[in-house]
Amino acid sequence: MAAITGNGYIERIDRLHTCVWIDGVPVTGKISEHPAFKGVMKSQAALYDLQHKNSLKGTLTYPSPLSGAPVGMSYLQPKTKEELRKRRAMIQQWALSNNGMMGRSPDYMNTMLMAFASSANWLTGKEHCFPEHLLKFYEYARENDVSMTHTFIDPQVNRGKFYFENTDEPIAAKIVGTNSEGIIIKGARLLATQGGITDEIVVYSAGGIQEKAKSFAFSIPSNSDGLTFICRGSFVEGDSAFNYPLSSRFEEMDTIVVFDHVVVPWERVFYYHNIEVSNGFMPSSSVLPFTLHQVASRQIVKTEFVLGIVQSIIETIHIGEYQHVQDKASEIITALETMKALVMKSEAEAQIDEWGFMRPDQTTLQIAVHFFPRIYPRFAEIIQLLGASGLMTLPTEKAFQSNIRKDLDHYLQAKAANAEDRVKIFRLAWDLTMSSFGTRETLYERFFFGDPVKLSSHLYFSYDKKPYVDRVKNFLQKE
Repeated sequence: MAAITGNGYIERIDRLHTCVWIDGVPVTGKISEHPAFKGVMKSQAALYDLQHKNSLKGTLTYPSPLSGAPVGMSYLQPKTKEELRKRRAMIQQWALSNNGMMGRSPDYMNTMLMAFASSANWLTGKEHCFPEHLLKFYEYARENDVSMTHTFIDPQVNRGKFYFENTDEPIAAKIVGTNSEGIIIKGARLLATQGGITDEIVVYSAGGIQEKAKSFAFSIPSNSDGLTFICRGSFVEGDSAFNYPLSSRFEEMDTIVVFDHVVVPWERVFYYHNIEVSNGFMPSSSVLPFTLHQVASRQIVKTEFVLGIVQSIIETIHIGEYQHVQDKASEIITALETMKALVMKSEAEAQIDEWGFMRPDQTTLQIAVHFFPRIYPRFAEIIQLLGASGLMTLPTEKAFQSNIRKDLDHYLQAKAANAEDRVKIFRLAWDLTMSSFGTRETLYERFFFGDPVKLSSHLYFSYDKKPYVDRVKNFLQKE
């Protein structure tokens, strides 16, 4: 097989009949036709279709090392800086399709799996580790264009530093046994975005593991026996792209994943019962720099879209002559160019790692992931400040199709747009910053890679500050 089409993706997910619950009711029938999922699945399908567009094949695919057939560029293990730039071009081309609103578009997990596989040799010779399983799954996913979600967060029962779960029934997912078939998992994990609408779910320990039972990494089909996805409330408020231009298309859904004695086949286990590996693989592997490169590249496209919305508001209601407006728009321009510079710097300073792959500079990308979660909430604030009451007086699509249309045309016209076009722009701004979808986007970007304070601490301790301290010492020693 090779890169799939949009129909191929949708048909494959529908055939799984994955156990998904939403609003206390199990999803029956085709999940692609369910109101909570049809919009985002259609948008995801559009991404897969782009791989078959003649003008984009060279950007979005590359020849499989096994078959020569075109496979997704997001699976490419880069060995040169040029191949690293090719990966960015692919990421941003896909992001343009949704203006960066889909944080879990397929290239995110494809990138993560590619990075895991690129570092698989780190597992060689370690107890209960199976690098050959990881490499085999990577090849399977690449050759079949497998869609994936992932989960690594335990339920927030007690966030104290030294909490140890002590219950008869596991709360956090853990290994409760093994047999000839594989390891057996019981308990739950949080926040599998796009849970239930992907082929596979990748499950791993993110670090800080203190007991062997919580030490594991594997991937299984989403319809595995005993596996259930429990959805939060849907943020899809309607099908109308006029009323809900973003949430009707890009609501990715977040899920709790429940494992009820799920058997993970041995051939799908990457490692287990090894605390040292669980805590050491992520920081030692290339997962962080490659996934940060994907995320920051997408966030650039999203920032461009935000700037486009802000400037559309400015031009529509003619407020560009005010200096405070110019200042606010300049904040977004500065953020955009900063993110671009950081991503390009990470590529310029990329180096071949110990396994022969071109790894983008991790420190530079850590700075990007430190910067963006702090500036993104400001984007929403700027849009609210510029849009003001215009973000609250927003008639619906039906209102423009009713007998009241004449009044709307007269009273909601703008300097540079008729009433309907003005409302479209402002409804887009509202959906990005004030709807349930929009506020989720802000929270999502705040915590995309975890607690911002912890990320800052990691940056502080990992950044090489000694040369600058030495410079100060040398300066003070001079007479």
